[in-house]
Parts: sequence; structure tokens; C-alpha cells
Amino acid sequence: MKPIFSVHAGEYLTGSHIEEKFRRVNLWVPAKDTGIDLLVSDRANKQTVSLQVKFSKDFLVAHMRRQSPRFQQKLQACGWWTVNSAKLRRSQANYWVFVLQGFDNRSVHYIVIPPRELLRRLRRIHHKQLQIWQVYIWVTQTNRCWETRGLSKAEKLLIADDKYSNPYRHFTKYLNVWGPVVRLNEA
Repeated sequence: MKPIFSVHAGEYLTGSHIEEKFRRVNLWVPAKDTGIDLLVSDRANKQTVSLQVKFSKDFLVAHMRRQSPRFQQKLQACGWWTVNSAKLRRSQANYWVFVLQGFDNRSVHYIVIPPRELLRRLRRIHHKQLQIWQVYIWVTQTNRCWETRGLSKAEKLLIADDKYSNPYRHFTKYLNVWGPVVRLNEA
């Protein structure tokens, strides 16, 4: 076995959240990098859920301040990830978890989404880019979640004002939803 590597901030925040909220599950860190960052099992270790975790610092304070003061008032956090479409397509993880720590609002948000669904949505949103996707995820003050890369400033302001609509960009149904882990916790 190779030396154990340390976990990154997103894995730490995700693991801490799971241990705090779901007391009847076991949490595992793989000994080598297989594309699975965390493994969650029921108490008897019979059922598992594998997670690929991606972390982003908050860009609301630094970047979005220059765009419009409304963003500061209407958004909780803004994250940025680079997603390799081939890695996403081949992913063995049951779920990808995007961790977004909102520093100004002292919040942590988790987008928990099956990789196939994420791939389907990103293909629809970023159809011109086939290999590497730049993904911007925003969380509003009203707890709505959107993928915003490539939108105009006017469309982004509609998101901030809760007036935007696009089913492929709307990620709210995956925001802080831990259904697979809840099922293990109840097993």
C-alpha cells in the first residue's frame, strides 16, 4: 500500500457533514485514488454509496463584487469547477458532490448529483465544449441553485432575482439533498 494521502478541504467538509448529520453510517477514505473520494456504508457495512467530491472556494466576495452590487445582496455563494467530460463519463462514483463554501455568508452547500445526470445536463448546457467544462454554480439567498457559465449579465441578474428559468441549469433539486446517505442511515 502506498502512503496515505491527506484529504482536501471538500472531502473534509463533506465527511464532517456526513458524520455530524448521519450518526448511523460509517465513513471510509480509500487508500488509493480510484475516482472515489469517500465511501459511506450503513452500520452493518452491507450497503454503500460512493462519492466523488469537488471543492471550490467562494467567488462571490472577490469576483462578483465587480459585476453588480445586487449579486452581493442576492447570492450566498458562487463556485467554479473544471470538469473533464471523459472522467465524468467513466466515473465509478454513485454521486458527485460539489462543495461550495460561502465565506461571506458562512455557509457550506453541497450539490449531490448522479454522474450520469450531471453529464446529461452539462452536455446540454455546454454543447460546444466537449472535453473540459468550466462549471459555475451559484446558490441564491432563497436557496436556489443554478449553473451559470456562459449566461449574459442580464440572465445572471434574473437568477439573482429568482426570475430565471432553464431546467438544465436549475440544480436546486440536488442542493443539500442527501437522499442516498439518508437511506443508509435508516437501514
